[in-house]
Amino acid sequence: MIQRFIKLGEGYNDLYELIEIAKTNKDRIHLILRLDTKIDERDMSSLVVLLKPALPGKMMPLYVCHEGIYNPIHKPTERYRLFEEAVNQLNLDIHRLEVKNSKQFAEIDLYYQYLTGVLRLNRYLPPMS
Repeated sequence: MIQRFIKLGEGYNDLYELIEIAKTNKDRIHLILRLDTKIDERDMSSLVVLLKPALPGKMMPLYVCHEGIYNPIHKPTERYRLFEEAVNQLNLDIHRLEVKNSKQFAEIDLYYQYLTGVLRLNRYLPPMS
């Protein structure tokens, strides 16, 4: 099974798109994630919606708003509140992990390979088949 990150932007429109992806694919949702990191002394988060592969396909898409939301641990932002509200309406939980930030990698593809490994290690992603 192929697992591929699909990067959305960091603004409100991108967040609305991520929320809409979750709502319209509620039967395909595998997991909802918040990946927390620190960038230049700022606590940031990436929001991720993992979908089960479309049948008969073999690709598991991971839609991500990449490091664009302030970590809600200190003070929830409007963007995070909107996401959390949508996830609650779907009767799902947001799983949380602390990860390295993407600036620690020479290329974004290396960062996504790192995230894939972390998610597999924590059994959030199924093993490759």
